[in-house]
Amino acid sequence: MVMGGGSSYTPEIVEGLIARAEELSLREVWLVDIAVGEEKLKVVGELAKRMVARAGDTFEVKLTLDRREALPSADYVVTQIRVGGIAARIKDEKVPLAHGMIGQETTGPGGFAKALRTVPVMLDICRDMEELSPGAWLINFTNPSGIVTEAVARHASTQVIGLCNNPINMERRIARDYKVEPEELFIEFVGCNHLLWVTRAFVRGTEVTDDLLAKVEAGGEWPPGLIESLRAIPCGYHHYYYSTDEMLAKLQKAAEEGKPTRGEQIVGIEKELFDLYRDPGLTEKPAALSKRGGALYSEAAVRLMSSIHNDRRDIQCVNTTNRGALSDLAAESVVEVSCVIGGEGPRPLTVGPLRPQLRGLLQQVKAYEELTIEAAVTGDRKTALQALVANPLVPSARAAKAVLDDLLEAHAEHLPQFAG
Repeated sequence: MVMGGGSSYTPEIVEGLIARAEELSLREVWLVDIAVGEEKLKVVGELAKRMVARAGDTFEVKLTLDRREALPSADYVVTQIRVGGIAARIKDEKVPLAHGMIGQETTGPGGFAKALRTVPVMLDICRDMEELSPGAWLINFTNPSGIVTEAVARHASTQVIGLCNNPINMERRIARDYKVEPEELFIEFVGCNHLLWVTRAFVRGTEVTDDLLAKVEAGGEWPPGLIESLRAIPCGYHHYYYSTDEMLAKLQKAAEEGKPTRGEQIVGIEKELFDLYRDPGLTEKPAALSKRGGALYSEAAVRLMSSIHNDRRDIQCVNTTNRGALSDLAAESVVEVSCVIGGEGPRPLTVGPLRPQLRGLLQQVKAYEELTIEAAVTGDRKTALQALVANPLVPSARAAKAVLDDLLEAHAEHLPQFAG
């Protein structure tokens, strides 16, 4: 079952499901959306049916606007929802920028606002899952993935795993660097969603960490000396933390020049994609979908489901409850780490204590995430304020109060817990 089935991403996951239909023993896939997404659901659903027909009708595609209709037969519920749609994303980008802060949909005040809108909706979905499909796995791709996954882990009984395509993209890049298959690598991933580091790497059992660090340092993507002193490789989202001034200046310059935000660009990309999807002659995922982002999204999701279904006990990086893997964080925190994936779900590999250059930022961001979850669930403005004060991308308490007021006003329609 795919929640947010009318998303432009859906052909990506359908392609992955087709490729692994046999190993998943796949019989049917439900694409589910809400009433405002009905037209997109029909368009994407018809394309999905054509894709499956081309592959030999390996499973049945069903569409519904009522998730309760689909849940009783679900073994896996993949969530890719966006509360408020792209219009809300554009506000998440523009409101913080107006306050001199980075405007981005998953980090900083923008990611905070998205979490406030999303967590209550996700917990509603979990309540239906607890009633109708208590044994199903919730595979969450909805951003901010780590915060949403932790909210479910703390406030619902649903089996949940959070996913992001950052780890698999980093894995594949390293595999290309060393001209090996991904299965020949072992990578130690450490952190939380969109705050992830590679701390050790092995190729065919031989450690290549020092060599890999030197390659990345020489690549020039990061400020000189950063990789060498960190002794770790950051994911791309760390640019917001390690190069905050430069990233903010770039966004401000684009706004001054009247350039569209990423959300505004996506409006055009989605129009192009849905024009393609409506073509009755289209029977495969179009190449233009790569403009939307999310590379290897389906591979990450379908690989995870297959490993659970077939009890493979391979190693993948997912968002799951810490359980002592990172001793610097609470056991109930959700972390993004290397895990053994089997029939019982993820078992995080123990890393232990982190070096201070990683630990400090991670603990600060995790404090922000915990406060954000509490604010999203309770609608308490004081907690919401403290969440933003704790966020490294918010410069002061005064700035936090100002951007909070504007975000709550901008998104009032989708934040009923803060009403009054």
